[in-house]
Amino acid sequence: MPKADNPRAVAGDNSGTEQATTKFAKNQLKSIIERVERLEEEKKGIADDIRDIYAEAKGNGFDVKAIRTIVRLRKLDTNERLEADTILHTYMQAIGMDVFA
Repeated sequence: MPKADNPRAVAGDNSGTEQATTKFAKNQLKSIIERVERLEEEKKGIADDIRDIYAEAKGNGFDVKAIRTIVRLRKLDTNERLEADTILHTYMQAIGMDVFA
Protein backbone atom coordinates (compact mmCIF):
# COMPACT_ATOMS: atom_id res chain seq x y z
CA MET A 1 0.00 0.00 0.00
CA PRO A 2 1.38 3.49 -0.87
CA LYS A 3 2.70 5.69 1.89
CA ALA A 4 0.30 8.51 2.70
CA ASP A 5 3.02 11.17 2.98
CA ASN A 6 4.61 10.31 -0.39
CA PRO A 7 2.16 10.28 -3.31
CA ARG A 8 4.80 8.68 -5.60
CA ALA A 9 5.38 5.72 -3.31
CA VAL A 10 4.21 2.36 -4.50
CA ALA A 11 3.47 -0.80 -2.58
CA GLY A 12 6.70 -2.46 -1.45
CA ASP A 13 8.70 0.78 -1.78
CA ASN A 14 11.76 0.64 0.44
CA SER A 15 13.47 3.91 -0.49
CA GLY A 16 13.84 4.77 3.19
CA THR A 17 15.73 1.55 3.77
CA GLU A 18 17.89 2.22 0.71
CA GLN A 19 18.66 5.71 1.95
CA ALA A 20 19.65 4.37 5.36
CA THR A 21 21.82 1.74 3.70
CA THR A 22 23.42 4.36 1.45
CA LYS A 23 24.08 6.63 4.42
CA PHE A 24 25.61 3.72 6.35
CA ALA A 25 27.85 2.84 3.38
CA LYS A 26 28.96 6.48 3.01
CA ASN A 27 29.78 6.71 6.71
CA GLN A 28 31.62 3.42 6.62
CA LEU A 29 33.63 4.50 3.56
CA LYS A 30 34.47 7.83 5.20
CA SER A 31 35.61 6.02 8.34
CA ILE A 32 37.85 3.68 6.34
CA ILE A 33 39.43 6.56 4.45
CA GLU A 34 40.04 8.54 7.64
CA ARG A 35 41.65 5.51 9.32
CA VAL A 36 43.96 4.98 6.34
CA GLU A 37 44.87 8.67 6.35
CA ARG A 38 45.65 8.54 10.07
CA LEU A 39 47.85 5.48 9.58
CA GLU A 40 49.62 7.14 6.63
CA GLU A 41 50.47 10.07 8.92
CA GLU A 42 51.78 7.68 11.58
CA LYS A 43 53.80 5.85 8.93
CA LYS A 44 55.33 9.14 7.78
CA GLY A 45 56.25 9.96 11.36
CA ILE A 46 57.89 6.57 11.82
CA ALA A 47 59.77 6.94 8.52
CA ASP A 48 61.06 10.32 9.73
CA ASP A 49 62.19 8.73 13.01
CA ILE A 50 64.03 5.96 11.14
CA ARG A 51 65.72 8.53 8.89
CA ASP A 52 66.86 10.42 12.01
CA ILE A 53 68.34 7.23 13.48
CA TYR A 54 70.29 6.54 10.29
CA ALA A 55 71.53 10.15 10.31
CA GLU A 56 72.65 9.65 13.92
CA ALA A 57 74.47 6.45 12.94
CA LYS A 58 76.19 8.24 10.07
CA GLY A 59 77.14 11.11 12.37
CA ASN A 60 78.74 8.59 14.72
CA GLY A 61 80.84 7.18 11.89
CA PHE A 62 78.86 4.05 11.07
CA ASP A 63 78.33 2.88 7.49
CA VAL A 64 74.59 3.39 6.95
CA LYS A 65 74.51 1.20 3.84
CA ALA A 66 75.90 -1.71 5.87
CA ILE A 67 73.40 -1.07 8.67
CA ARG A 68 70.50 -1.04 6.17
CA THR A 69 71.75 -4.33 4.74
CA ILE A 70 71.96 -5.90 8.19
CA VAL A 71 68.43 -4.72 9.06
CA ARG A 72 67.14 -6.21 5.78
CA LEU A 73 68.99 -9.51 6.34
CA ARG A 74 67.77 -9.84 9.93
CA LYS A 75 64.20 -9.91 8.61
CA LEU A 76 64.99 -13.14 6.76
CA ASP A 77 65.10 -16.52 8.41
CA THR A 78 68.39 -18.43 8.33
CA ASN A 79 67.50 -20.55 5.28
CA GLU A 80 66.38 -17.53 3.24
CA ARG A 81 69.55 -15.69 4.19
CA LEU A 82 71.77 -18.65 3.21
CA GLU A 83 69.91 -19.04 -0.10
CA ALA A 84 70.35 -15.34 -0.93
CA ASP A 85 74.05 -15.55 -0.04
CA THR A 86 74.53 -18.65 -2.22
CA ILE A 87 72.82 -16.99 -5.19
CA LEU A 88 74.93 -13.85 -4.74
CA HIS A 89 78.16 -15.85 -4.67
CA THR A 90 77.09 -17.91 -7.68
CA TYR A 91 76.34 -14.78 -9.72
CA MET A 92 79.60 -13.15 -8.64
CA GLN A 93 81.56 -16.21 -9.76
CA ALA A 94 79.66 -16.32 -13.04
CA ILE A 95 80.82 -12.82 -13.96
CA GLY A 96 84.37 -13.38 -12.75
CA MET A 97 84.26 -11.39 -9.54
CA ASP A 98 86.28 -12.45 -6.52
CA VAL A 99 84.06 -14.18 -4.00
CA PHE A 100 84.86 -13.46 -0.40
CA ALA A 101 84.14 -15.87 2.41
